[in-house]
Amino acid sequence: MISGPQIISSIFLSTSERWRANSTAYVFGSTLSISLVVVVAYLLGNSVGGSGGGLLGASARQLLYVVVLVLLLYAAVETYRKRTVSEPPEWMGELTSAEPQFSFRLGFLLLGFFPTNIITSISVGTYLAANGAPVTDAAGFVLLTLFILALPLLGVFVLGERAETVLPEIRDWMNDNSWIISEAVIALFIVLTLQNLFG
Repeated sequence: MISGPQIISSIFLSTSERWRANSTAYVFGSTLSISLVVVVAYLLGNSVGGSGGGLLGASARQLLYVVVLVLLLYAAVETYRKRTVSEPPEWMGELTSAEPQFSFRLGFLLLGFFPTNIITSISVGTYLAANGAPVTDAAGFVLLTLFILALPLLGVFVLGERAETVLPEIRDWMNDNSWIISEAVIALFIVLTLQNLFG
């Protein structure tokens, strides 16, 4: 959820001119979009084939798992295919002078609707629906994602001026290696989906 432009944007914003307001707006926008996608996926999964109350029962749950598995495999292939593209997008250069409104929109769109993120959030929502779990069980996933996303901001609070040298080094490492982290997370979701499909 946070590897790639997501965490890199967080690092840029935490070293921007209005770092407190920008980072807070970015995390808040992310909170809304991740929660929205998970809840919508959960509701759709519940109405189609969720445990107990679904319209189509067990066969629809199996179909739901297959759809999620296909989406995850697509995300894994796309992440691997684009692993050598390490140049950050041009809009990242504007983050050092960003306004909180821009940071909020960026967090909302980047965390909620970035292709691999939307697939991950849909996987979480449909997984909970298919297993008859309450949507509130997604809180751990959302909170952990947001905590990691807020680490650059927390780093500025803890490290002070030293963050100006440490965070760019972390940003460069993440930019070069984010595909590995993404693949590991996608692989975890693939394993969970296969367990549900065949378990």
